[in-house]
Amino acid sequence: MPFHIARDGCRIHYESFGDRGPQIMLIPGLGGDGRFWTGVVDELRSDFRPTVVDHRGAGRSDRPDGPYSIGQIAADFAEIAALSGGPFHVVGHSTGGAVAQTLALDHPGVGLSFTISSSWARSDERFRTLFLARAELLERGLAEAYQRLTHVFGHEDSYLEEHAQRLEAAVEAAPAALAPLDVAARRVRMLLDHDRLNDLHRIDRPVNVIVANSDILTPPALSSAIAEAIPGSITTRLTGAHFHPKDRPAQFAASIRRFIEEVSQ
Repeated sequence: MPFHIARDGCRIHYESFGDRGPQIMLIPGLGGDGRFWTGVVDELRSDFRPTVVDHRGAGRSDRPDGPYSIGQIAADFAEIAALSGGPFHVVGHSTGGAVAQTLALDHPGVGLSFTISSSWARSDERFRTLFLARAELLERGLAEAYQRLTHVFGHEDSYLEEHAQRLEAAVEAAPAALAPLDVAARRVRMLLDHDRLNDLHRIDRPVNVIVANSDILTPPALSSAIAEAIPGSITTRLTGAHFHPKDRPAQFAASIRRFIEEVSQ
C-alpha cells in the first residue's frame, strides 16, 4: 500500500485510480478513511484520475498522539499533491470540506478548483454542542454509542432500514475501528478550532459549494454561509443526508463531473 511519510514521520496512506483525464483529490470527512469515496471513485475513474487519502489519525494512516488540527491535515494533503504531480480538482466533504478551505487559502497551488461539500467555516452553538458531546462519548469509552449516533446523523431513514444489519456490525466493530479513542476524540475536538469564515473571500479559484437537503449534521445554513463568503462560488443542491456521497455516489459524481467540465472550458 502506498504511504507518504510526513515531516514528523507520520505515515499517510493514499491511493490513486484511473489512467486518463483530470486529477481529482477526494478528501473524506471526520471518519478520515478514503474508502468513504469508493462509490464515487467507481463512478469517476473511467474519465478522471481520483486520488484518495486517509487522514492522519484515521483509516490506514498512522495514529500519532497528536496534536491534531485541520491545518496539519491540509499540509499532509498538500505534500501528497506535490508528490503526485498536481494540481488537482479538490473535493472535500464535511471535515474534508474544512481541509479544502484550508488548502484553497494556505496552499492554493494544490487546486485547479475546490468543491466544499456539507461543511462549515465557523462553528455555531449547535455545532459546538453536538461535537463536544460526540468527543465526550469517545473520551468516556462509549464507542458503540458514538457509532450509533453517527449512523443516525449521517444517513436517511430509508438507508438505516435497508442496511440495518451492516450498520449494526459497524457498531460492534467501533471500539477497534475507532481506537485509540483518545486520538479519535482529539480529532473531533479539532473541528471546533476551524474558523476561516472571514478569510474565504480571498479564495480565487472556482468553488462549488454542495448542500444536501436532509443534512442534520452540518445543516444547509452552514454551507450557505460558505457560499456567501466566497465571491463567484456556485451552489449545488443535492438530495440526501450528511453521508450523501457514500449513499448516493452516482448523484455526487455527476455533480462533480458537471462542475469540472464547466470550469475546464
